[in-house]
Amino acid sequence: MTKNILVIEDEPGIGMAIKDELEFEGFAVELAQDGLAGVEAIVRSSPQLIVLDLMLPGKNGFQICKEIRERGLNIPIIMLTARSQETDKVRGLELGADDYVTKPFSLAELVARIRAVLRRYEDDSHRDIYRIGQLTLDMTRHDVSKGGMPVQLTDKEFQILALLVKKPGVVVTRDEFLNTVWGEDVYVTARTVDTHISALRKKIEEDPEKPVYILSVRNVGYKFAENVP
Repeated sequence: MTKNILVIEDEPGIGMAIKDELEFEGFAVELAQDGLAGVEAIVRSSPQLIVLDLMLPGKNGFQICKEIRERGLNIPIIMLTARSQETDKVRGLELGADDYVTKPFSLAELVARIRAVLRRYEDDSHRDIYRIGQLTLDMTRHDVSKGGMPVQLTDKEFQILALLVKKPGVVVTRDEFLNTVWGEDVYVTARTVDTHISALRKKIEEDPEKPVYILSVRNVGYKFAENVP
């Protein structure tokens, strides 16, 4: 089945070279030459992968990547840029990009990266995976990552996070946590839940004192945010 790829690149020579190479490799390709046209193409054609230049007129690559993930669109993104600073790479990955290629690059390398990312997403489709904001939870493998970097959780922390993620916006009471995660036959207090939530926030929140993922519901329990920036 032919994969549809959207290339958002404002330099005509580079954009056409990428388009020609990908079409030669059997992909269907649409080319957008500025950020606003790129966003319109994403909404209109629902591509299966986006090759996204960082420096674009209208909207830059960071803004587009952030908007895609805020809309909850699970589309693979490979960023292109002439910059080589580590901070740009990290920022792109934190915003939800899947890979990052620095100009100048070989077309063969780009094609290889595209195929690798598509394979990874196809593998993911057979697993129970949640992507929220910068977080990715693989329920099958019990893996958690943030901005592409692994997050080390204890088994109880993972179970708590999984319970919350599966029910965004729904309040989970302390008793429900205790019964589901620890079991009805194990005696632990509600304070144990609070302690684990605090530890979990330190690992996944930018500012544990101002959480955006795990929200407190006074005198009841906790809920996972429905809209995560």
